[in-house]
Amino acid sequence: MDRDKELREVGLRVTVPRLKILRVLEAGARRHFCAEDIYRALLDEGEEINLATVYRVLTQFEAAGLVTRHKFAGTHSSFEIDSGQHHDHIVCVRCGRVDEFVDKTIEARQEEIARRIGYEITDHALYLYGICAKCRVEGEQERIETAPG
Repeated sequence: MDRDKELREVGLRVTVPRLKILRVLEAGARRHFCAEDIYRALLDEGEEINLATVYRVLTQFEAAGLVTRHKFAGTHSSFEIDSGQHHDHIVCVRCGRVDEFVDKTIEARQEEIARRIGYEITDHALYLYGICAKCRVEGEQERIETAPG
């Protein structure tokens, strides 16, 4: 979708900072960014923008439904483009890597539990925490290198 049109459709004026931040959020394979990540990416590209502007624009994007904010334990708020497709997250407690997943069995079980105790789910977020494969390998390598002997 045309970025200008996308901003206007959610009631936001088209401004250079908004377009630049939206471009960073949409670019590349990475999906989850903290405000500082976006700020550094823009500085690396030679853009003159301040961190307060990044935070303000992200808050506006969240209010307009363009992005979703996550607060993973032990990290800054993380933002991702709201694709409209529900997914859950698993977060590495060592490096902060975030992976997304969808599991129909988990979704069905949550609905069943809510129904059983008289709730209708209107929204939910599932965050799992662990140690990613890369960090496990690096941790094992560190143990080998520091082992006495």
